[in-house]
Amino acid sequence: MATNSPIILIDEESTTTSAPETAQVPELPAFDLDSYIADFNDRVIGAYNEANDSILPADLGVARSLVPPGTGAYRDFSYIAPEIPEFDHNNCVGCMSCVTECPDTAILGKVVEPQVLNTALEAYPADEAGWLGQQWAETNKFYKVPEKKAPGSGGKFGIFIDPTKCKGCAECVQVCADLGYNALKMIEKDEDTVPRYKNAFDFFRSLPPTPDRFINERVLVDIMLKDESLAFVGGAGACAGCGEATALRMWVAATAFQVGTENIAIVNATGCSTVYGSTYPYNPWKVSWTNSLFENAATDAMGIRARWDQLGWHDKRLWVIGGDGAMIDIGFGPLSRMLASGMDIKVLVLDTQVYSNTGGQASTATFSSQGAKMSPFGTKIMGKQERRKELAQIAMMHPHVYVAQTTPAHMNHFYRVIMEANEFPGPAVISVYTTCQPEHGVADYESQQRARAAVDSRAFPLMVYDPRKGDTIRERLSLKGNPNVKADWYIDPKTKKPFTFIDFARGKGRFAKNFDKDGNPGPSLLAAEEDRLANWRLLQDLAGIR
Repeated sequence: MATNSPIILIDEESTTTSAPETAQVPELPAFDLDSYIADFNDRVIGAYNEANDSILPADLGVARSLVPPGTGAYRDFSYIAPEIPEFDHNNCVGCMSCVTECPDTAILGKVVEPQVLNTALEAYPADEAGWLGQQWAETNKFYKVPEKKAPGSGGKFGIFIDPTKCKGCAECVQVCADLGYNALKMIEKDEDTVPRYKNAFDFFRSLPPTPDRFINERVLVDIMLKDESLAFVGGAGACAGCGEATALRMWVAATAFQVGTENIAIVNATGCSTVYGSTYPYNPWKVSWTNSLFENAATDAMGIRARWDQLGWHDKRLWVIGGDGAMIDIGFGPLSRMLASGMDIKVLVLDTQVYSNTGGQASTATFSSQGAKMSPFGTKIMGKQERRKELAQIAMMHPHVYVAQTTPAHMNHFYRVIMEANEFPGPAVISVYTTCQPEHGVADYESQQRARAAVDSRAFPLMVYDPRKGDTIRERLSLKGNPNVKADWYIDPKTKKPFTFIDFARGKGRFAKNFDKDGNPGPSLLAAEEDRLANWRLLQDLAGIR
């Protein structure tokens, strides 16, 4: 468990015992969290970073299953990748897409007033100041438009890469290229690259926070310009390009933006997110969390919520995080019970369509025809034959539950549904398509591309079901955000042809065996395409579109 403020689970004053009144219960020694954090960073983190952890004595925090917040900031990935992004300020428009999609909090943006920037640069030698000055762009969004309205009010937008967090996945470069800006490219590291980038990032950190006037709350991608929203500090041990990590960063940024880090807690079900999010001694979270067993995270959360409500902590946001295995399979019963309870608990489902933590075995969220452990592709059985279980539709059938499907690639949609879930008076389920590079068989930089293809192909449609919108499913269910929403398929403007589930499958190694040597899909994949179209038509019907 990691915490900034305690998660209180037991009312010690109301606990009774049959022991005689004279029995004395020894008190545990007081635990000073702030002092422990300071000591932990100096003693434990230092020893781990020097590969000298064998000298450490038994640790009181470990005995209490406590990992201090934000210690992932001290983890160094500088030398695990041969390449790192390079920024070209001439092409930057300040869209924040690279900052948003980075799974490792390795690329951050900031807006600085020109006079403040120039004063800070004066402390550096001319050649270094020149290079640092080239990391700042005069974008329309932050500089030119404000200058037209009021001369002297513009700000320069800077992008800086933290080399200690960057794993070289190139997700930021791909996102920028897909948008047509090409403000980032990968370069090979030499002996001077990492020290230069470290100094530059220290310079970035030394500058004041982005002034509030540059953060437009209606432009949701600007959320990560606010320091308080960066509650996932990086240093997590996730795979390079991990789609789950991007979803978690975006989720906590939106929630912290709304309610503050001190009002957030997580109950995390066993899975990849517990492994890379709590690999001792590195904790990427700056919010309170506790890890629970695979199947009972929702039950755990019900106990916490009940105790919080007793304490009057009604405004604190409690979220359950789990994969499709934890939420759609083994933990579905407790999840259903939690939803039926009406308790104010929110759920974030990281849907990779496989049990990623155990080597990619199939779950009930796995697509038909997909090759996976427990459902291998062979001559008789061609991948998984069961049809995918749709959590969103099932959750909609529970009374008064907010439900959404979204992806990190659809940034405004993602942020909007997270914020609406936080505001909803009752349980909420947000199911997120999260690319898993090794299990999906895709490149490190493809998380955003594959998530967008999942929506375009009807494999994973965007949807929002909000009981506040009316009395009927038609009033409550919105498919806004999906392309060509009234038709069966989205028409790809490049090919002028429908973009189907088969086109989605061509970009995934997990479906590779469904294609013959000429690229023709097999019968199992054709059946999967029919299943996805039938699911899309059902959603259209429920939303009153079909």
